[in-house]
Amino acid sequence: MSGTPESAREGSLDAPTRHPLNWRDEDFWSEASLNRELERVFDICHGCRRCHSLCQAFPTLFDLIDQSTTLEVDGVDHNDFHKVVEQCYLCDMCFQAKCPYVPPHEWNVDFPHLMLRAKANAFRHSKPPLKHRVLASTTAVGKLASIPVVAEVVNAANRSPTLRKGLEKVLGIHPDAQLPEYHSDTFRRRMKTRTRPNPEEDVSESSHAKVALFATCYCNVNAPDIASDLVKVLEHNGISVSLVERETCCAMPRYEHGNLDAVEKAMRHNIPQLRHWIDQGFDVLTPIPSCTLMFKQVLPALFGDDESVQQASAHVHDPFEYLVAHHAQGLLDTRFRHSLGRIAWHVPCHQRVQNIGAKTREILELAPDTTVTPIERCSGHNGTYGVRTETYPESIRIARGTVRRIQREPFDHFVSDCPMAASHLAGQLGLEPGQTTSPISLLRYAYGL
Repeated sequence: MSGTPESAREGSLDAPTRHPLNWRDEDFWSEASLNRELERVFDICHGCRRCHSLCQAFPTLFDLIDQSTTLEVDGVDHNDFHKVVEQCYLCDMCFQAKCPYVPPHEWNVDFPHLMLRAKANAFRHSKPPLKHRVLASTTAVGKLASIPVVAEVVNAANRSPTLRKGLEKVLGIHPDAQLPEYHSDTFRRRMKTRTRPNPEEDVSESSHAKVALFATCYCNVNAPDIASDLVKVLEHNGISVSLVERETCCAMPRYEHGNLDAVEKAMRHNIPQLRHWIDQGFDVLTPIPSCTLMFKQVLPALFGDDESVQQASAHVHDPFEYLVAHHAQGLLDTRFRHSLGRIAWHVPCHQRVQNIGAKTREILELAPDTTVTPIERCSGHNGTYGVRTETYPESIRIARGTVRRIQREPFDHFVSDCPMAASHLAGQLGLEPGQTTSPISLLRYAYGL
């Protein structure tokens, strides 16, 4: 890239800024315009190669260039650009942690948003196979699979090597991929029959704090214990908990497909539900990092002119982010009954890019005789990427370095704020189901609840 301005080569010392994604503009959907921008950004990436180790998108790009006749981006057929796009699962780590040319740098590189634009164009012109769209339909699948008896059948099928081969043919799920269980005793059903805490119970002085819990489809049907444990921890600390009653999937799985119309539909349903609680003085907690990210960063980038979206962004929090703020006010109960020992804590990418810091570690290390070692590497799960037949082998390759880092030191507990990442890594670590848990559940245990 000859003739590059000196200021561009020096990079920028300013904090990264994210421009709104102008997906309503006609130019966004222009194939010619998209290819020009892909070629421009790919050329910058080719000259830098700093992100080579992040995910498979960048090695795929560099291999295409290195195998071209010109050894430059102009030698790559535009029809092959999709090979790079398909390997991006929109984790945002290149933008947040690696790329020196993000805005306000004059080169204005936002690789994840460009990949989203390419995915959205591809989705509009040629939708993914039905089996991939079914995997992204978490609400519909969850409602069906959590029906009593059906849940038992689904879980038995997931454990059967013979039936897993059938799942591979029908839904394209790799037979070795870790799949979550489905529970007929869903979190929502538990909340309808729960016993409220005794107001005479000796807990920390009440702050009149109140939160509305966006349960998420995963915590409702796949991991209800996580959400139930979060309720116990919050109420133990004098925090009133209500449930967002009419939520639907945050649409992160569809966002990863580039299905922006589905994202907007989910937004139009969920945001009014959140505003109902926010306007009454509630904060909103989401126990899954991907859902938190959707409300805090993704939707504001897509719907920047929607005041309700901005309000939700300001009041949606990661559970440990919220607990740290509660502790800063002197309101967190720190009378723990159990130590937690050595914890290997995997920090999911969708939590890291929120830039909230190591809040999970701060809270867990309040327990006596507890040390937390953060593992800030990709799990390789990345939504449906870690279960689909086409991408599962690559997800395992991505996870290898993370697994080696976890194994470097002995640990008593292995946790991740993302239960899907925890399950994916636990499978590679050879852990039994009881050997991995959520940090939320670990905190409940430390309290002796």
